[in-house]
Amino acid sequence: MTSNKATWIWYPGDFEIWLGNIFNNRRTERGAMFPPFWKQDSHYVTVEFSKTFSLEKEETITIACEGQYNLAIDGKLQYPDNTFVIPKGDHKLNIKIWNQVTPPTLFIDGTTIKTDSSWLVTYEDKLWIDENGVAHGSGIYVPAASWNFDRADTPPSQYRLKRSEMRPVSRQGDLFDFGCETFGYLRIMGLKGTVHVYYGESAEEAQDKEHCETLDILHEGDAPESKAFRYVYIEKEEGASFDDVLMDYEYAPQDVTHSGTFQCNDKLINDIWQVAAYTMDLTTREFFMDGIKRDRWTWSGDAIQSYLMNYYLRFDTECVKRTIRQLRGKDPVTAHINTIMDYTFYWFKSIGDYYEYTGDKDFVREMWPRMVTLMDYVLSRTNAEGMAEGQPDDWIFVDWVDFPMHKRGILCFEQILFCKALETMARCGQLTGHSSERYESLATSLRQYIRNTFWDNGQQAYLHAIEDGQMNPHITKFPNMFAILYGLSDADEQHAIMQNVMLNTDIDPITTPYMRFYELETLCMAGLQTQVLQEIRDYWGGMLNEGATSFWEKYVPSETGTQHLAMYGRPYGKSLCHAWGASPIYLLGKYYLGVRPTKPGYEEYEVRPVLGDLEWMQGTVPTPRGIIHVYMNRNYVKIDSTCDSEGRLYVDKKKIHIPAHEEIVVKF
Repeated sequence: MTSNKATWIWYPGDFEIWLGNIFNNRRTERGAMFPPFWKQDSHYVTVEFSKTFSLEKEETITIACEGQYNLAIDGKLQYPDNTFVIPKGDHKLNIKIWNQVTPPTLFIDGTTIKTDSSWLVTYEDKLWIDENGVAHGSGIYVPAASWNFDRADTPPSQYRLKRSEMRPVSRQGDLFDFGCETFGYLRIMGLKGTVHVYYGESAEEAQDKEHCETLDILHEGDAPESKAFRYVYIEKEEGASFDDVLMDYEYAPQDVTHSGTFQCNDKLINDIWQVAAYTMDLTTREFFMDGIKRDRWTWSGDAIQSYLMNYYLRFDTECVKRTIRQLRGKDPVTAHINTIMDYTFYWFKSIGDYYEYTGDKDFVREMWPRMVTLMDYVLSRTNAEGMAEGQPDDWIFVDWVDFPMHKRGILCFEQILFCKALETMARCGQLTGHSSERYESLATSLRQYIRNTFWDNGQQAYLHAIEDGQMNPHITKFPNMFAILYGLSDADEQHAIMQNVMLNTDIDPITTPYMRFYELETLCMAGLQTQVLQEIRDYWGGMLNEGATSFWEKYVPSETGTQHLAMYGRPYGKSLCHAWGASPIYLLGKYYLGVRPTKPGYEEYEVRPVLGDLEWMQGTVPTPRGIIHVYMNRNYVKIDSTCDSEGRLYVDKKKIHIPAHEEIVVKF
C-alpha cells in the first residue's frame, strides 16, 4: 500500500550495516583507533528498486537518490533530470542505483507515486522471490526498508543523534568536572596553541596521564571525536591558552510521554531506578551500546538485556531492530556473532522476545532468511552427538568470573542456550509460514540430552560440562538458573535448584550485573521479591555509595577505592557506564509492577504486582497499544490503562478483568 508521504528507501539491513561500521570503528585506546575483531560486512553497492502502478492521468515525479542511477519505464531506459513525467496508463518503474560509499537510497515524490515500503528492491542475485517465497524471475526481490527519513533533503547518510550544550559543574585547576557520567564532544573555546586532553570516568583516571583509557592532542581549530567521561584534565603546551571548556552532550531522542516510570516509598530504590534509566539512555545511541567509554561496540549478549530493559523504559523498537540487523550482518556466515557462541544463541532469542513484546511479524519475516543461514552455520559446527561445542576459533564467554571455571568441552550452559535458539527457530518458522519440524525435533532431542546428561539426581542440580569425555562435576549458577528461565526444569527440579544452587552460599557467587540480571530474575520467578529488593539495595546501592552516577560493568563489594576502577589488568579498564548494569528497570517493571504480554504485542496482557517489603509503589509500562499504570499499597491496587486491549490482574488470589481504556481499583 502506498502511503500519503514519501520516504527514503533502501535494501533491508544495508543502512544498519553501513551505520554500524561507522559506529563500531569510533573506538579508540589512548588515541589509537581500535576496530572490532570480527568480520564487518558492507552494504550492497548496486541495488534496483521496482514498483508497478496505474495512472489515470500523466504524473510528474521528483527523484532524489544517494548514488548514480538510471531509470526505466516498462523496461525502456529513460534520461530523466530530477523530475520526470510518467504518462497515463499501467506501468512498471525500475530504478537502479550504484553507490560505493553509502547505501544506495531512493526518494520519489509525486501526486500518487511515492517511495515507501511497498516498493520492492533487489541486489541483482538473479532469482526474484517475494516475501511469500514465490519465484518471479531474475533476482531476489524483497520489500524495501524505510524509517523516518521523510524529506528529500534529509537522506539516511545524514542521520545524526541530537546534541545539547553542557558546562562543567566545577573546576579545580586544569581538572574539569561535568558532574556525572556523560557522552559527547568536548569543546575548548578560544584555543590557541596545543593542549593534551585526558578523559576519565573518575578524577583519578583523568589525572593519570600514563594510564587513562582515552585522550586527545588538540591544536587550534581541531574538533575532537565523541568520548565518554565525567572528568577532563587539560594540559597546555608552552604558549597555549583557551577561554572556556564546554561539551555537546549527544543523545538519542526518546518519547518521554510513552516511557516507563517507577516510584515507591524507598528513596534508595527510586535513586537506583533513576540511575539505571540514565545508564540505559547513555547506552542507547544509534544502536544499543555496551560500555560508552571503552568498548563502544554492539555486543549481542549485552544487547539482549538492553532490549528487555528498553521494553520497560522507552519501548524504542527501532533501535532494537537496528541493533539486531547490524549484529547479524550478511551472508555468508563465517563466525559466531561477535565471535562468541553464546552471543549467537542470544541473537536468536532476541527475535523471539521482540515478537512477544511488539507483535511485529513483518520484522520476523524479514529476518527469517538470515536466521536460517545462521542456524545452518551453528548446526554445521556441532559435534558428533549434535551438541554445541566450542571450536578453536570460537570464544565461549558465559560471564566474567572470579573463580576457576573451565569453558571448554560440552558446557551445559551452552546447550541450554542452543536449545532455546532452536525453539525460537521453530516458533518463528511457524509465524512466517515456513517448515519448523526440523527445529522442533532438534530442540526436543537436545532437551532430553541435557536432562539425561547433566542433571545429577544426587545433588539435584545441573553439572557444568563434559571435558575430554569425562563429566566435570563443578556446579555453577549459570546452567541452573537458565534451566529455570528457559523452562528446561519442572516444578520439583526448580525447587531443588533454588535450594541447592541459587540460595546456596557455598556456590560461587555472581559478581557482574550481566549475570545478576538472570540470577535475580530467577529469584523473582520463585516469588522472592523481598529478598531481591535487598539484593538490589546492597548491590546497586553499593555502587551509588561509591559515587556511581551510572551503573558499572562489574561490582565487587569487597573492593575499595581505586580497585573499583580496575579490570582486564588495567587500572581504569572497567566501564563505569555499562548497559547490562541497568537491569533493575526490567526487574521492577516485570516482577514488581508485574506487567507482561500474554499474547504478542500486548494483544492481551497480565499484571501480577508484588510489593515485597515496600509500603507502596507506582509506575508505568509502555506498550505498542498504550500505557499501563500500576499503583499498589498494602490496601488496594489501581490499574489505569490507555491500552486498546484487555488484560488480567492477579492479586490476593483473585483474577480480575482489566477492560480496555479503563481504570479499575481492587481492595484487599
